Amino acid sequence: MSTFPSPERYDTMTYNRCGHSGIQLPIISLGLWHNFGGVDRYETARETLCTAFDQGITHLDLANNYGPPYGSAEETLGRILASDLLPYRNELIISTKAGYDMWPGPYGNFGSRKYLISSLDDSLDRMGLDYVDIFYHHRPDPDTPLEETMGALDFAVRSGRALYAGVSNYPAELMEKASKILNDLGTPCLIHQPRYNMMDRRVEDGLLDVLTQEGIGCIAFSVLSSGILTDKYLNGIPDDSRAARPDHPLKKRLNDKVLNKVRALNEHAQQRGQTLAQMAIAWVLRLDAVTTALIGASRPEQINDCVAVGNNLEFSDEELDIIEKILGE
Repeated sequence: MSTFPSPERYDTMTYNRCGHSGIQLPIISLGLWHNFGGVDRYETARETLCTAFDQGITHLDLANNYGPPYGSAEETLGRILASDLLPYRNELIISTKAGYDMWPGPYGNFGSRKYLISSLDDSLDRMGLDYVDIFYHHRPDPDTPLEETMGALDFAVRSGRALYAGVSNYPAELMEKASKILNDLGTPCLIHQPRYNMMDRRVEDGLLDVLTQEGIGCIAFSVLSSGILTDKYLNGIPDDSRAARPDHPLKKRLNDKVLNKVRALNEHAQQRGQTLAQMAIAWVLRLDAVTTALIGASRPEQINDCVAVGNNLEFSDEELDIIEKILGE
């Protein structure tokens, strides 16, 4: 790497206000769900993360069980912080989550106070941090009282383990209840992390309205629909792709109807002077309710491609009508 970090790292990235908070997030955030685990090449992960920071991506998103194996993505980030990024900790928003399976037994899953605080302490140890900027509950728990789960997020903030609280995968009605509890506790919900892309628009049926009403930011994940909204599958599933395996979930999703939509979307993206991935990210960011789009990357070049979306974020009404027609076919 040449001069790191780049002195121009904030010159081209756009930052959006996160709800009613004082925090601004880059329109592109980097998720460490895949490609940063113990099974992945460390030097590639390091170069990818440093490239992201060089491009103005200040938000790094993790969870306790990201890897594989569980916890190893946080360990990888910890190594990269120690070698490259720790002097710039004040320039970073680092988030982690708990809510899915993490360790055996009844206290390693879902939303109890015991699980959430224990998990957060472990996450901090793995990353070598005193605090995270955002701590999320990763998914609703049907059996634990919402007051207990939100109380644990409040405690995480009040104890100094986190600066802000967030939730992920909460439906609209539950989000509204969770927001009220957190507001009453004095720790407002900063942000919600839902799945949102051209192929999955459930958040438009009420959730985004709740977030706007409550002054909560939104970080959309799976914005490329597991790679479907890229040029990877325009000609079908390559024989050497993981998606070609008989049991791979994409095998069922990539039917002729979906592929025809993807090809039509790709043609429109080319007319806009963008890749399909860039247009898909820009489309998610078209709504004021969406603060940032969460991307994954397996190599530095993908970071540069996604960041270039900032060169063309606008859609005319005619363009949006064309996209709606394609998606409705």
